[in-house]
Amino acid sequence: MKTASVKGPSIISVDDTEKPELSSGEILVQMHACGICGSDLEKVFGEYGQPSMRLGHEPAGIVLDIGSDVIEFKKGDRVFTHHHVPCYDCHLCNHGNETMCVKYSETNLSPCGLSEEYVVPAWNVSHGGVLKISDTLSFEEAAMIEPLACCVRSWTKFHHQKGDSAAIFGVGPTGMMHVMLAQAQNFSKIFCFDVNNFRLDFAKKFGIAESINSMDENKQQKILEHTNGLGVDVAIVATSNLKALEDAIDMVRKGGSVMMFGVPSKGAKLNLDMSKIYSKEITLVTSYAASDQDTAKALSLIESSKINVKQLITHTYTINDTQKAFDHARSGDKAMKIIITK
Repeated sequence: MKTASVKGPSIISVDDTEKPELSSGEILVQMHACGICGSDLEKVFGEYGQPSMRLGHEPAGIVLDIGSDVIEFKKGDRVFTHHHVPCYDCHLCNHGNETMCVKYSETNLSPCGLSEEYVVPAWNVSHGGVLKISDTLSFEEAAMIEPLACCVRSWTKFHHQKGDSAAIFGVGPTGMMHVMLAQAQNFSKIFCFDVNNFRLDFAKKFGIAESINSMDENKQQKILEHTNGLGVDVAIVATSNLKALEDAIDMVRKGGSVMMFGVPSKGAKLNLDMSKIYSKEITLVTSYAASDQDTAKALSLIESSKINVKQLITHTYTINDTQKAFDHARSGDKAMKIIITK
């Protein structure tokens, strides 16, 4: 079987690997679709700040085989598989910080999600890490469950209410998911920022208030004009560019919230005027990854058509063309979500 892995800075290799063997409680899945996300790009082209360098944590496919003691799943089941599942018993889990749990980072797919076949560990199988998907849901749509789940989790970390306004900095795939979540929460005005004109034009199709180039010198004034001089209630930074974080702090209203959602490079630093954050009483929060509870919520949003992720998929590549797919995703050239298929 073929497996994609990082071989060096900016280099991905697709190699023939040994078919994994199953142990008790595990399941073997044939990957049919797996998305490329910002953290994958950071692993290949940047300096990823987390310990794992495995590629592909948005896979969906068909169960090929099951180990002994597996009761809930059978061969032929169509599934989405989450790569990490926490313990729900430690101090961190008991405080709602499941993605910080030590067990969470230990529960990996083998060899990884970006492989023609992969093993889901017994812990994940028995603790909600595998979700059955309906026959009407495409594997490409199912590959969007994990990134949507990450967005869903981030929305639990700041205060918001019907009629609020939001600025989304970086309108790639997850940025657009934040747009759709804001619309689902009945936000009154949504502003989108990016330097990619294709993505700015793409965002306009969603009936937002305004799509603004991040290099626009009048961008802050435009926000103030649209919000009675206040600024937005919520600013979501869905990009690794830390300049966007500075812009978010400037454009959020007094008492508003800034969500740092994009993945910064390891060692990334920023000089912030902390008096702005203090004097404006800004709530600055971060959100890392998603739990299996979040993936279940994301699946429900997709299958109920409350969030239409299909419209975000612009390109697909086969696993043999993984390098091309990653290069394309990095450039963002006329692309939103890029999916790799078997």
